[in-house]
Amino acid sequence: MIVGFLLAAALVASVALGLTWWTLHGRYDREIYSQSTLEAMPAQRVAVVFGAGYWPNGVLSLILRERLDAAIELYEAGRVEKLLFSGDNRVVDYNEPAKMLEYALSEGVPREAIVLDYAGRRTYDTCYRARDIFRVPGAVLVTQQYHMPRALQTCRALGLDAIGYAANRYRHEGYYLIRYRLREIPALWRAWWDLYIARPLPVLGEPLPIFDEP
Repeated sequence: MIVGFLLAAALVASVALGLTWWTLHGRYDREIYSQSTLEAMPAQRVAVVFGAGYWPNGVLSLILRERLDAAIELYEAGRVEKLLFSGDNRVVDYNEPAKMLEYALSEGVPREAIVLDYAGRRTYDTCYRARDIFRVPGAVLVTQQYHMPRALQTCRALGLDAIGYAANRYRHEGYYLIRYRLREIPALWRAWWDLYIARPLPVLGEPLPIFDEP
């Protein structure tokens, strides 16, 4: 009995690890676009930009600036009509969407092209609220390559027709790459738990459709 249990556990672990590797390293490759393939990317009406923090002095993290630069690139290329900036604002003195807005405006993006989501505390929340609050049927997700598979998995599982636009723009040190790629393994498992088992509700409220609903 013990041997059978161990074999079953090993089989389950092997399947879980294999699915994790496939998801992070190949499952969504054809749906992720970059600067070099921008012209081939199908146009969408909305780009969802995930928050990524800023420093106490107000300076954006390099990761967040990359995402914003990529989103602005999409807008200026006419690939999207609106930019949905989703970030954390659970405490009064920390406001990611406001910082994202400030940067985009300084780069010449018109205010009417930007929508702010103040309750995008994590990837799951951002995707859930894009669907239920902002009524986004499909979108371009703007984030780094390491985070993109989890973002695509989450949004698609929640019913959003999503593709990705990789925000990698700047040179990062090896520690950055190793740290964030390794972090995606437990983060992806947590996403699966939330999507298929726990199904938690994020902060919700009255719908605020980005476009007029039919």
